[in-house]
Amino acid sequence: MRFITAAAMVLFVAPLAACGGNGDDKLAERVEDQAENRADALEERADQVRDTGEQRADAIDAADLNAEAMSAEQKNAIVANEAAAVR
Repeated sequence: MRFITAAAMVLFVAPLAACGGNGDDKLAERVEDQAENRADALEERADQVRDTGEQRADAIDAADLNAEAMSAEQKNAIVANEAAAVR
């Protein structure tokens, strides 16, 4: 008997839950889509930053810089991308 009552409740409540009205479902979907687009753009930018860092690191290794002769400020400027890694 409980199963029949529970099944009947689902049949009556499900259609009401599906129709939120006022177009909020479309608005919510647009918000979610926009957030997904922003996240995709951020991921693309992060990939570019990683690639640039890898290229700079490769250039430093290839140039065989004497990092011991550099000041801490010079090293920090290179790490912060405020100075050329290799000239």
